Amino acid sequence: MLYLYGMITEPMFWWVATVSAIVFAASLVAVPWLILRLPSDYFNHRRRIMIRPQTRASVYYHCVWLVLKNITGAAFLTMGIAMLVLPGQGLLTIFIGLSLLDFPGKYQLQRSLVSKPFILKPLNWIRRKGGKADFIVHSS
Repeated sequence: MLYLYGMITEPMFWWVATVSAIVFAASLVAVPWLILRLPSDYFNHRRRIMIRPQTRASVYYHCVWLVLKNITGAAFLTMGIAMLVLPGQGLLTIFIGLSLLDFPGKYQLQRSLVSKPFILKPLNWIRRKGGKADFIVHSS
C-alpha cells in the first residue's frame, strides 16, 4: 500500500471516489430493476435462449448494442479490479462488468451461482417485494 501512496494524486483519489459513489448508487437502482425484468424461468434452461435479429437494420442495431455493452462491461471490470486496491465497491463493480460482458459459459456460470440458496434467497426476496414470481431453478 505504501507503494501506491506515491502514485495516487489527490485529484485522482477524488475522481475514483466519485466514480465509486456513482457506481454504488446506480447499482442500488439498476440491480433490483434488472432482477425484476428477468422472467421467472430465466435460469431454468440448459442453454440460454437467443433471439436472432430478423432484418438487416436490426442486425446492425444488435451488433452496435453488443459492442457498446461489451465495451461498458470491460470498463466496469477494469474499474472494479482497480477498486480492489483503491477506494470503492470493487467486487460489486467487477460483478456488474462480468454481467455485461459476453463470454463462453457465462449463462452456465450465472445458473450455477443462482442455484446456490444463499444467492437465490435474496434474489427471490427482491422479486417478491416487486410483485414478481420467484425464480425457478432446476439443477440438471
